[in-house]
Parts: sequence; structure tokens; C-alpha cells
Amino acid sequence: MTEYTIEFVGTGESITCTDKETILSRCLEEGIAQEFSCRVGMCLACTAEILEGEVTQPAARGFTEEEAENYALTCMARPQSDLKLERGKYPPSIEGDLAGGEPATADD
Repeated sequence: MTEYTIEFVGTGESITCTDKETILSRCLEEGIAQEFSCRVGMCLACTAEILEGEVTQPAARGFTEEEAENYALTCMARPQSDLKLERGKYPPSIEGDLAGGEPATADD
């Protein structure tokens, strides 16, 4: 089991997380206020932009393959390296939906 450091940009918060744990589970254990709802990779509430590093998130059904390269669903994502994440950042396709359009679906 490998342990990685995850820095949340702009908050001064960081955690350590193994490659066997989800980022969200470690946030909750450490008292980090990470948004979430469904915990199964569909609602997108726990999204964070990946500024540096890599994650694996095979069950992240709420993202396209391209989005999954640049964004993490923290409820599904497990670190594969040290990370810098910016919480509350969503892919452009979802940002448009949050601005007043129709809700995004996994088929969008």
C-alpha cells in the first residue's frame, strides 16, 4: 500500500491517502469539509479539478473519459501519485448546467 499527499489548493488543507482509499473517505476521517451526496459516482457533488497528479476512478460513471482525466469524483477516486486538487470545480459541460440549464446526466 502506497501513501500519497493530497493538497487542496486555496484552502491550506492537505491529507495523506493510500492507493486503497477514496479521497472522500479520507477527507471525512480527517474532518475536511468535502461536499458529497450519493457516494457512488453519479451526482458529481464531490467533484474536484486535478491540477497535478493522477487518480484511478474506474466507477466514476458521471464523467466522460476525457473529463475523468482532468477531474476527480472524490467518492470514487483513489490517488496514484501526490495530488493537487481544487474542490468545487466542474467540467465545462457541467458548469453550464449549474448556471441554470438542464441537469447533467450520465448520457450527456
